[in-house]
Amino acid sequence: MNAHPYPAHPSRPIVLIGLMGVGKTTVGRRLAQRLHLPFVDADHEIEEAAGMTIAEIFERFGEDHFRDGERRVIARLIDGRPKVIATGGGAFLNAETRALILDQSTAIWLDAAPHVLAERVSKRDHRPLLRGKDPLKVLTELAAVRNPVYALAPIHVVSKSAPHDATVNAIVEALRQ
Repeated sequence: MNAHPYPAHPSRPIVLIGLMGVGKTTVGRRLAQRLHLPFVDADHEIEEAAGMTIAEIFERFGEDHFRDGERRVIARLIDGRPKVIATGGGAFLNAETRALILDQSTAIWLDAAPHVLAERVSKRDHRPLLRGKDPLKVLTELAAVRNPVYALAPIHVVSKSAPHDATVNAIVEALRQ
């Protein structure tokens, strides 16, 4: 183990981006614990603000309405104070949200192969973009469109089929660079 278990205390928020199922929330919680920072899940904050689930927002108002609310919530969360923020898979695609994240936080792209993600997300049925569809097909298509945008993040960490702590360790190591 390295003599320095943590990077210097981050001076700005750390924002995790990537496709659904990559582990932004689970890894984010563990990363926040490791760095002694607060953790915030943007999707949870959106649900709290709206008083309904993300699936209900999509169903009732559509994706554009959801993305607008998501942008506003993320802007509120990126307040200059160090914390770890997990975002929804589509958040970074919004140009305004992406510009804010890149300018005022440290963006980390958590990446995984579509077949790994499909295996992870098939365990629960709460993702609006996957309802009634083949997860592998949807995630492969999403990766083709979104990965070039996610690649704009300055830090890229691959989430493998390994314990979440392996991904946390990889992030901590990347933050030290």
